[in-house]
Amino acid sequence: SQIMPPIMGAVAFIMAETINVPFIEIAKAAMIPAVLYFSSVFWMVHLEAKRAKLSGLPKDQCPDPWAAIKLRWYLLIPLFILIGLLFSGRTPLFSGIVGLALTAIVIIGSAIILNVSSKAMRIVFWIALGVLCAGFFQLGIGVVFGVIALLVAICWFVKGGKETLTLCVHALVEGARHSVPVGIACALVGVIIGIVSLTGIASTFAGYILAVGQDNLFLSLVLTMVTCLVLGMGIPSIPNYIITSSIAAPALLDLGVPLIVSHMFVFYFGIMADLTPPVALACFAAAPIAKEKGLKISLWAIRIAIAGFIIPFMAVYDPALMLQGGGVLATVYVVLKATVAIGIWGVIFTGYLLQKLYLWERILGFIAGGSLILATPLSDEIGFCLALTFILQHAWRARKLKRLAQED
Repeated sequence: SQIMPPIMGAVAFIMAETINVPFIEIAKAAMIPAVLYFSSVFWMVHLEAKRAKLSGLPKDQCPDPWAAIKLRWYLLIPLFILIGLLFSGRTPLFSGIVGLALTAIVIIGSAIILNVSSKAMRIVFWIALGVLCAGFFQLGIGVVFGVIALLVAICWFVKGGKETLTLCVHALVEGARHSVPVGIACALVGVIIGIVSLTGIASTFAGYILAVGQDNLFLSLVLTMVTCLVLGMGIPSIPNYIITSSIAAPALLDLGVPLIVSHMFVFYFGIMADLTPPVALACFAAAPIAKEKGLKISLWAIRIAIAGFIIPFMAVYDPALMLQGGGVLATVYVVLKATVAIGIWGVIFTGYLLQKLYLWERILGFIAGGSLILATPLSDEIGFCLALTFILQHAWRARKLKRLAQED
């Protein structure tokens, strides 16, 4: 969820403040890579399910999401308004305050009016509440807080109102508890940047990356990736981004990598550290649930999340993947190239498409995907030709095996 717009996570807002760009630019840059990543995960899980001959639940046993939306659609209103404010150019602080205030109004107002059976009364109530809140645009946030205070007072005299207020208090406590690490990390941003600058760590490390990058940008990226993965082992994503962005991101920027792309590069690999052995905190947290060893889960996680290791490199070599110049056609082309590469590598790391893959098929697919990822002359043409060859021959072989099985 930290990499998926429109909301993303706390790191995205810290990044916007750090590099002094609007949050919408961060969200735009993250959109295509996030869609590619989640599509890749779905694709690989689907292939693994096919390989294991798993089938889904009958439709009547699956929960109906539309029924849930129809029943509680009004709870989505604050989310849509929050997204609208963020993309209209409002600051995250302003958008967050308005979103939280509207969430409180919707929850407390629902506790009051849902006890009323008359549909007309409900409509009048929500219209009146909306008109009162509209005073915010003329009189400021005080109007919204006044509306919340009025609703809280009414809740004391409504059946189930006190229980709702108790839940709201618990939610506020949990929100404050979870915000403490974020607040501490934000407070330490300047301290960490000052330390790495005054001690010379930043300049030494950046100089080493620059020296390597003058001859080979790929090696500099690999070195930066390893640094982010090591620093991210056991460290939450927020302090991890703060440290790596102050040390590694400036070096990438000096090598000609666009500003947002360089920061997104270290951000992505800081998050991927949760899946990377030997620490892999997320995998070891999943181990008791899956009743399996954390190391085994982490090895599977790397295979399933292979797109997360590929996309940042592709974005550096072709910033159009993050909508950083190049135009519409360049973006469409790099998305097509990334989709084919990630799809092919998903197949070879799963070992199954229409049939189980032979070893030579895996090698062919690996070379095809690697050629599409590389940014060298003729590598794209070679990659597309090899990918087409891989798919056609595998489809022909699967069809032949199926026909032989039917004859037997």
